Amino acid sequence: MIDVTLLGCGGMLPMKNRWLTSCLVSYDGSSVLIDCGEGTQIALKCAARRVKPIEMICITHFHADHISGLPGLLLSIGNEGRTEPLTITGPKGIEKVVKSLCIIAPNLPFELRFAENNEFAQYMMKDLIIKPFKVRHTVDCYGYTIELSRQGKFDPQKAVKNNVPKCIWSKLQKENECLYEDRLYTFDMVGGEKRKGLKISYCTDTRPVQNIVSYVDGSDLFICEGLYYDPEKRSRALKSGHMLFCEAARLSYDAKVSKLWLTHFSPALTDPEEGLTLAREIFPETECGFDGKSITLDFDD
Repeated sequence: MIDVTLLGCGGMLPMKNRWLTSCLVSYDGSSVLIDCGEGTQIALKCAARRVKPIEMICITHFHADHISGLPGLLLSIGNEGRTEPLTITGPKGIEKVVKSLCIIAPNLPFELRFAENNEFAQYMMKDLIIKPFKVRHTVDCYGYTIELSRQGKFDPQKAVKNNVPKCIWSKLQKENECLYEDRLYTFDMVGGEKRKGLKISYCTDTRPVQNIVSYVDGSDLFICEGLYYDPEKRSRALKSGHMLFCEAARLSYDAKVSKLWLTHFSPALTDPEEGLTLAREIFPETECGFDGKSITLDFDD
């Protein structure tokens, strides 16, 4: 199962009741943090989430409301006793930007490793596959998908047909391969077709583009920005490279996702839920995010 927690849902400026953009995805004792706006380490504490399990930080772009919380967070991770390396991904130049920020967070007790996003990039954290995808903002910007695949059911008839010894059936299901009597046996010799896994997609600070639909297709949860909900703000959204609620809903409908959480609200939106009606006419499974909102996703059966 995968736990997803929205830590901050604000865009541009932090508010009394809304931290800036960040999201935590946790699986099997480890976590991926997407974006790290100002106050993220406080938001983590408010949501009762620990910083030490964070193995990877994925930055969407280099605007302050998405990355300015990084020095303080890294110091907090170090104070929790982490010594293992931590990977930070992002647009081209991620290493230079982070090292510049970390002038005020020197002597970290763990190594920082960096990976620049591109159309072929793919990262692994345990069994999670993390893929960045290009979106359209005023600067170089990426969304992310996080997928957990699921192997097929054990098929004893297939195992017998492939002459797999019964004594290693159980081991193959746990380890996917087994060397027995100088022969390598693999799970595909005993397993059926792969079953539906889990998929989470995260996308903020962009105009709606077809590339988003292609990547987030079939997501169990799609977290997407909605800076404004008023259709009269469309010209402002166009100019600043942002989205309206209804545009995020249309992307969700076209991509056949299961659920949409809106985030990255303008400071002018004191009550984002006032704008849900129009979005739900397009995509009924639309919800407004809020700081600390969480969900546990598990396989269908």
